[in-house]
Amino acid sequence: MKKRVFISLTVIMIHVLVVTGIIAFGGTSGPRAEGEEVNKFSGVLERDITLRILENETALRQGYFDELLRAFNAEYAQYGIEAVDANMDQYLDLENDGPFGFGPDVLYQANDRIMRYALGRHVQPLPIEQLDCYPHIEQEAWDAYKMTVDGQDFYLAAPVNIQGPLLFYRKSLLPSPAVIESWNALYQFSAERKEKGERGYMKSLIDAYYSLGYLFSYGGYLYGDDDMEDIGLSRNGAEKGANVLRQLASVMDERCVDFTVTNISYSQFASGNFFATMTTPDVYTLFIDELMALGYTREEAVAEIGIADVPKLPLSGDLTEENPELIPGKMMGGVNGYAISSYTAYPNAALAFVDFATSYEMAMLRNQVLGVVPARKDAAKDVGDLAQTINNNLTEGNIVVMPSLMGQVWTPAETFFTDLANDPFRKIEDQKYKTAESMRIALVKLEEQIYDAIHTLK
Repeated sequence: MKKRVFISLTVIMIHVLVVTGIIAFGGTSGPRAEGEEVNKFSGVLERDITLRILENETALRQGYFDELLRAFNAEYAQYGIEAVDANMDQYLDLENDGPFGFGPDVLYQANDRIMRYALGRHVQPLPIEQLDCYPHIEQEAWDAYKMTVDGQDFYLAAPVNIQGPLLFYRKSLLPSPAVIESWNALYQFSAERKEKGERGYMKSLIDAYYSLGYLFSYGGYLYGDDDMEDIGLSRNGAEKGANVLRQLASVMDERCVDFTVTNISYSQFASGNFFATMTTPDVYTLFIDELMALGYTREEAVAEIGIADVPKLPLSGDLTEENPELIPGKMMGGVNGYAISSYTAYPNAALAFVDFATSYEMAMLRNQVLGVVPARKDAAKDVGDLAQTINNNLTEGNIVVMPSLMGQVWTPAETFFTDLANDPFRKIEDQKYKTAESMRIALVKLEEQIYDAIHTLK
């Protein structure tokens, strides 16, 4: 397996983990005596119990979670183990709810959220070698949940699916395959549609989850070598990425400045008002639902939705350049997985659920129902092209896995991207980002704001 540096926890977080002594799989839900070791995963299933499982809303809405619970409960009925919906908001506050018994036993969430729970010992390090999925998942996906203490690695969740942006487009509106191969071609096509009063590529550029990727593509970064002092969003020519975003805004309309496009993208895509947008595979079924609402059969909707890897970028950072040298983009992504609460009274049954839910059969069913990309290599191979593309993007470093310390990034980043996206809609004399240097200076300011936000909380 390929290796790469992954930012999972900050230096301060690791230091705190060492001090609090979370250095073994034997974390406990309550206080314990000095030197006492608790091995929660004895291998002996707890019997006649109920497991509360927290899943995401899409899995509930589309029926996948019901199928998972039904299959697991049939398999483990002989032990008196029943898994049920925790019936909680997917963005629960495990830090405060867990100690009082209000949290789930097992939770499905993105890596950045799960890794935040590590600081307070709210999730339990897993014996991942005991899981059937262990050899079938690339190390880069496991690394999204890795915590290293005193040179020893621990893993706080089992990967289920890989999140990475893809381009969703209307096949019937595609003039030629070349349009979706580079941002230069898609920019030109979008400009042509705008002249006709239509829209080509549309995206809420305020959304830092996606927009940060353009800075990463040209050398910008967050927290180099796990050092939260090192914020490099202005480094190595990252202003080229800012220029790409400004140019993309110019062929959209002012709805790209806020979250309006995000809120209407599925319906506008279905109606044909938008040719393309970029989002993650887990919302694939929402495009299908909107097309079916307009009278498409499910088969017709699936046939109409085009999905492609993110287009390549011009090395120059100029979308108007003809015949540019192209480079692959680096987009922010993540890994969603199952973690076990440190407060569960049923760790062995919870581990059995995680093992079942990350099986090949469940990975394939999750893909079929939700369209997500399996983290399991065997399932991704059988799903085909785009699942393998996402997996390859992760292992090749073209998906930059979201670090755990993002809370202090979102607001200043969104403020910058809002200002940048607004620029093409200002009067020429009021435009702020006409040169690469003006963009670089703004990115330096963004770095300072993130740094200040981090250190204000220390």
